[in-house]
Amino acid sequence: MTTFDKREEGFEKKFAHDEELQFKAGARRNKLLGVWAAEKLGLSGPAADAYAKEVVMADFEEAGDDDVFRKVRKDFDAKGIEQSDHQIHRTMEELMEQAIAQIKAGS
Repeated sequence: MTTFDKREEGFEKKFAHDEELQFKAGARRNKLLGVWAAEKLGLSGPAADAYAKEVVMADFEEAGDDDVFRKVRKDFDAKGIEQSDHQIHRTMEELMEQAIAQIKAGS
C-alpha cells in the first residue's frame, strides 16, 4: 500500500467517523428537543417520552432539520404555545452543541 493509499484510507475513515458523530448528535439533539417541546406542551412521563420519539422520527422525513422544526412548530401552533421560529431554531442550535458535548464526553 502506498503512502497515498494510506492517506486516502485515513481520510475515508475520518469522514465516516465524522458522519457517524453528526448522525448520533442529530438524533440526540432531536430527543433533547422533543423533551424540551414536550415540557412546553405540558406532557410528562411516558407521554413526554413518546413525544420525544416522534420528534426523532420526524427527522427521517427529509434531509436537514426543516422536518423536525416543522413538527415542533405545528404542535406548538396546535396547542397555542407562544414560541417564535427564532426561539425554536436557537433552542435547536443550543441542544446540538449540548448533544455533541455529551457524545464527546461519552455520556
